[in-house]
Amino acid sequence: MQDTLSIAPEVAEALRDRRAVVALESTVIAHGMPYPQNVETARGLEAVVRGAGAVPATIAVLDGRIRIGLSEEDMQRLATDGDVWKLSRRDLPVALAVGAVGATTVAATMIAAKLAGIAVFATGGIGGVHRGAETSFDISADLDELAMTDVCVVCAGAKSVLDLPKTLEYLETRGVPVLGYGTGEFPAFYARSSGLPVVRRCDTPEEVARILRAKWRLGLAGGVVLANPIPAADALDAAEMEGIIAQALREADAGGVAGKAVTPFLLRRIKELTGGRSLNANIALIRDNARVAAEVAVAYAALGNA
Repeated sequence: MQDTLSIAPEVAEALRDRRAVVALESTVIAHGMPYPQNVETARGLEAVVRGAGAVPATIAVLDGRIRIGLSEEDMQRLATDGDVWKLSRRDLPVALAVGAVGATTVAATMIAAKLAGIAVFATGGIGGVHRGAETSFDISADLDELAMTDVCVVCAGAKSVLDLPKTLEYLETRGVPVLGYGTGEFPAFYARSSGLPVVRRCDTPEEVARILRAKWRLGLAGGVVLANPIPAADALDAAEMEGIIAQALREADAGGVAGKAVTPFLLRRIKELTGGRSLNANIALIRDNARVAAEVAVAYAALGNA
């Protein structure tokens, strides 16, 4: 892996000392938000992780290598380069071979985190089963990655443009535990609840850490979803959002938007339809996920050092 993986010195030192590290994806920089909010948010996430006692490791592909931990120059490059690939599992080898600049999705970030030895990853929301998947077969690679790769993913549930009941059914079939952090219901990204139950409610990072250790000590490969609801002060009305999402989906269908272009189109259109409130909610929830992820990473590292 020395030809492929570059780990920033601060991250490498923390991993060597068995201290807490939190992986962060880079799509929030390249594809999730406009400039300069994207860089400001990425820096803010790293500050939140540090404030909770862990070391941040933002992940991307640059110059033919997977980078674990980014410099300010790296972030600016991802934010302003006009040809940044959006990388999932299938794209990683191609991007590395041709020397592309690539931002990692949930699946690709999980792969890189596992290669580096990072157990906890914070994101906004996971991908899942798309609405209408019974005819389109559009299912995010994030779900299969969660079934294979030993990383805890802290998120505000799945993106609310998805079919949440089918997403949870798929995760159940693939044996992925879905835990609720301070809740017994699966969050709906912008809204605090979908009305769908999780496997277990966890109220402390120590309980989450013990579940992670038990799972992986049993040899049960695959990740864990830790669903952390958006803070109440930043949540949007569930019924209003459902109407807005339905409108954005109709517009995507009418415009022939398909494949990887669907989610960016929907998020951009939802931002427009909410007058920017959805972007503010997105920033708030991912910051809170970073905080929770850091607390879980600290608790998990403590178990290893006990």
